Amino acid sequence: MSGRIERTQPSGRPEPPGKGEKLADWADSRIGLRQIAKANMRKIFPDHWSFMLGEICLYSFIVLILTGVYLTLFFDPSSAEVVYDGSYAPLNGVRMTRAFESTVDISMDVRGGLLIRQIHHWAALIFVAGMLVHMMRVFFTGAFRKPREVNWLFGWTLLMLGLITGLTGYSLPDDLLSGTGIRFAQGAILSVPVVGTYLSFFLFGGEFPGHDIIPRLYPVHVLLLPGIMLGLVVAHLILVFYHKHTQFAGPGRTERNVVGAPFLPIYVAKAGGMFFLVFGVLAVMGAVASINPVWLMGPYRPDYVSTGAQPDWYLGFSEGLIRVMPGWEINAWGHTLQLGVFIPFSLFPLIMAVIAVYPFIEAWVTGDRREHHIAERPRNAPTRTGLGVAWLALYAVLLIGGGNDLWATRFHLSINSITWFVRISFFLVPVVAFVVTRRFCLGLQHRDRDLALHGRESGTLKRLPHGEFVEVHEPLTQAQLHKLTAHEQHRPFEVGPLVDANGVKRTPRRSDRLRARLAHAMYGPGTHVPKATAEEYKELNSGGEKHH
Repeated sequence: MSGRIERTQPSGRPEPPGKGEKLADWADSRIGLRQIAKANMRKIFPDHWSFMLGEICLYSFIVLILTGVYLTLFFDPSSAEVVYDGSYAPLNGVRMTRAFESTVDISMDVRGGLLIRQIHHWAALIFVAGMLVHMMRVFFTGAFRKPREVNWLFGWTLLMLGLITGLTGYSLPDDLLSGTGIRFAQGAILSVPVVGTYLSFFLFGGEFPGHDIIPRLYPVHVLLLPGIMLGLVVAHLILVFYHKHTQFAGPGRTERNVVGAPFLPIYVAKAGGMFFLVFGVLAVMGAVASINPVWLMGPYRPDYVSTGAQPDWYLGFSEGLIRVMPGWEINAWGHTLQLGVFIPFSLFPLIMAVIAVYPFIEAWVTGDRREHHIAERPRNAPTRTGLGVAWLALYAVLLIGGGNDLWATRFHLSINSITWFVRISFFLVPVVAFVVTRRFCLGLQHRDRDLALHGRESGTLKRLPHGEFVEVHEPLTQAQLHKLTAHEQHRPFEVGPLVDANGVKRTPRRSDRLRARLAHAMYGPGTHVPKATAEEYKELNSGGEKHH
């Protein structure tokens, strides 16, 4: 059966199918789209406001591709030197590369060019910010657990590629700001032991700045990295569609079902509206908020350094590491090892790599191999939440270090004082943030336990027959009780007795010892508040005469 609804004419004869129906039948007979759509278009997805964070990333990426295609029509990635003679009079007679000249032409002479440039730049910032916040939402709610570990790696890879794509993108105009950024990257490459000089000469085609770096960055920025990212986005969406979003605990929600809205038409309608909302906000930002005015910076010259030269915020982490690192170096056997640059240059990807493998570390520590489709409240995983906040605190500290000159000039502070503040805070602030966050989580767990057992304070006082005054507590609904008590509390892994029943000593593996230590630190005594049980609730609320 074709599945088509047949319509009849007034004469009773079947009405011939329209062209659209014919085309649909032709495609369905060869591809089988109808059965695929029938099985998946009514797929149920959970609904929560935090899911829009991932959608903002996706729609910003789409805007980036659309605006990037437009800009490639007018941008010339050439390092050939020319003398500017265009409509922007202050630059007339200035020697510059063709790349910088074409960027100024896009901004001044191409209809809508400046608007598209600024939308593209704002979309890049929103894209990276959205990915970071989205990954933090996934991290804090435990949505990376089985079976979503691979999708976590896809998202992490997208974040890293987004950072690199942003670096290559704002380096293309060859203005004084972006040229200073390339110089910074070249210095980091030179710090690589033994092969650093060779890598620099290979990338730049000779001594810095060379003539090859912009023509080489261009295909990487417009073809290679976007192509890889597009493939990862498609794979990420396929897995999201297959696994669905995690859902928060609630009535009727289990690890085996999904409570929400169908993909078509509700989810698709919301997604369409969200896309146009994101596109509209980016368009307004591009129209009213100036960003990267390259004509004010001027073309790059190796003997100039722009005052206030700062990277985009998402690379401030890496620059902050290098700016506050002591200038340590080792001279041996005719070679100089620049530790003041190489250590932070290596530390940045190392910190990011720990984030990538964290889901596998947590699964190994807990020994949990079950599938998880219920998201956790961050307060119910105090150690994980503390680690996430500690990382964000470290990021904020290093962001201050990456802009230490601006902090010094804006607030009239000593740049040396700021540098020492960041050096000390690098070790101190994440620890304080972890301890304080975990204490907050434990306090919230105490509050949840009290609410579950005693109910909500009503503000109504009641006098008992023997003269005591008590406050009447309103009992919670079953849905509210379920929300407060649905989470799991892991028992830490134990190595076990070192001597068996026969008196034979057993030597546990080093991996088991390490796992036991981590499990004790993450899930041992003092890391959580025992949740209220049904027995405790019945005991406290039996009879009806107890009000507090």
